[in-house]
Amino acid sequence: MKQPKLSFWQVWNVSFGFLGVQIGFALQNANVSRVLSDLGADLHSLSLFWLVAPVMGLIIQPIVGSASDRTWTRFGRRNPYILAGAIAAAIGMCLMPNAPLFVTFIAPMLFGGLMLALMDGAFNLTMQPFRALVSDMVPAEQRNQGYSVQSLVINIGAVVGSILPFVLTNVIGLENTSKAGEVAPSVMWAFYLGATALLGSVLWTVIRTKEYPPEEYSAYKGLDHEAEARAKAEKKSLAEKLSGFFKLFVSMPSTMKQLALVQFFSWFALYILWVYTMPAIAQNAWGLDAKWFDSAYLASLDAIPAEIAKAKGAAGDWVGILFAAYSLSAALFSIVLSRIADKFGRKLTYSLSLLAGGLGYLSFILFNDSQITHVNLLITEVDVPVGALGLLIPMIGIGIAWAAILAMPYAILAGSLPANKTGVYMGIFNFTIAAPQIVSGAVAGQILLHVFDNHAIYIMMLAGGAMVLGALSVVFVNDKEELSDPKLAEKLEHESHPQQS
Repeated sequence: MKQPKLSFWQVWNVSFGFLGVQIGFALQNANVSRVLSDLGADLHSLSLFWLVAPVMGLIIQPIVGSASDRTWTRFGRRNPYILAGAIAAAIGMCLMPNAPLFVTFIAPMLFGGLMLALMDGAFNLTMQPFRALVSDMVPAEQRNQGYSVQSLVINIGAVVGSILPFVLTNVIGLENTSKAGEVAPSVMWAFYLGATALLGSVLWTVIRTKEYPPEEYSAYKGLDHEAEARAKAEKKSLAEKLSGFFKLFVSMPSTMKQLALVQFFSWFALYILWVYTMPAIAQNAWGLDAKWFDSAYLASLDAIPAEIAKAKGAAGDWVGILFAAYSLSAALFSIVLSRIADKFGRKLTYSLSLLAGGLGYLSFILFNDSQITHVNLLITEVDVPVGALGLLIPMIGIGIAWAAILAMPYAILAGSLPANKTGVYMGIFNFTIAAPQIVSGAVAGQILLHVFDNHAIYIMMLAGGAMVLGALSVVFVNDKEELSDPKLAEKLEHESHPQQS
């Protein structure tokens, strides 16, 4: 039975919940380093705090993926997990900026780290079933469109989430500076609004998307429904489940293994972008000395000088504008991404997009003019360094790379996955996202401290080199050949169903 094609708005509804999830992610990516610094974290230790995010993804996504593969309820297959994750994420987003209120029970910086763990764990609980939902609901011939719409919605959410603190400061008038050990009011309210948007958009997808019942889904995907039902009903011990998972991991499709190399370089670079953009531009564009990011030095002062606090607050707000710029670039590129991929091939599109991102990173160091200029951003007017304004240019390249990273690996991968194991394989594929971030988190801070003497702009150069290597490694990925050559397709089918061998 042929799976019916979806209208554009049906595809849109399936992905709409990504809007709120990405608002949350964007707020986290642009502001958590700022929040943790305000709560007392050292510059070189920020990457260690951020390790919480990929570790949570590494643990949660495969578990949730496997569980959602085996779940069929009257509310759907993926929807219950998506909604549960959204509720937990919203709670974490509301609690994190209030860390100082819990000082009686726990150190604010530790509480902030725990809320980062809760938020990111919940984002992963929501995100993994969302990706599987797109694969479930969108037929093969609309796959490029489905993942491009997903990328578009994600980046619209990222734009909104990234600019929220800036808008709340420069349009609404909330304070963007913080006292020692506290979080700026503009950041606090941005997290509250983000939590509200997250719940609202996820509810839209859950209510508007009716998942296929088991019999219909099996027919569309060419599965034996009765055999699948018996397999799901079979009770297995924990050891058997772990053994089965390990077998799936070892026998993953070759396409997934090849994409892992590209993913390593891409996500190694992205982790550095999210952790170190704020100190990098504060030092390189605003001209702040590295000592103003040294918690030991700051602790020796009676108070942080007003001009330093103002510059750090302005740099933190401008990170939101920069992240919104790359998200807007990604959203616009997402509109044409599927057409470009259809015309020139997914591999070439993917590779050139990553190259654009790498060049964007490498150009950061050029924008170091600290002379102040007046800028009209339509929604408000601000005074920022010329170098900070110029950083909008490299964000175009980074946005192009980000759009491709969100869509192309999944579009390439989806055709190589067995329909009855999509969720667990998407979860396993998250290892290729989490592992490079863990490596980056473990080494980037030490490299920054011992090699670059806490000058964060140089760690951005390292990230640019990694992204270029990612672009080059796309050549090793099989896509069209595996899907078109009968012998390779047979081999792929064998790899995807190891239980039959």
